[in-house]
Amino acid sequence: QVQLVESGGGLVQAGGSLSLSCAASGRTFSSYHMGWFRQAPGKEREFVAFISSSGVSTFYVEVVKGRFTISRDNVQSRVYLQMNSLNPEDTAVYYCAATRSYGLGSRNRQQYDYWGQGTQVTVSA
Repeated sequence: QVQLVESGGGLVQAGGSLSLSCAASGRTFSSYHMGWFRQAPGKEREFVAFISSSGVSTFYVEVVKGRFTISRDNVQSRVYLQMNSLNPEDTAVYYCAATRSYGLGSRNRQQYDYWGQGTQVTVSA
């Protein structure tokens, strides 16, 4: 069992930055691959970024490449999402999620076993 708690959301102007954090409970955090997803009003939850359990492998949805960076600290049991050059289209509730699966399905929210409650990110024009 893994419990996830996101923090760091808020209101920022376009072009600004935010850093999200996700704290995980349990002693097996380092065995889970982690993802960040987001859900805008009226839209489906979509994949944003992935990091493997070791932190060696990462990948992103195309629209955030070069602007967002995912990282993790297995000692602190945390995963982070640094978001730069934000624009209004990034406005959404952001969720972290944990999975033991790694592969082609890592962008698929159905592959994830545990989810946080989400944190709101609002980018004003």
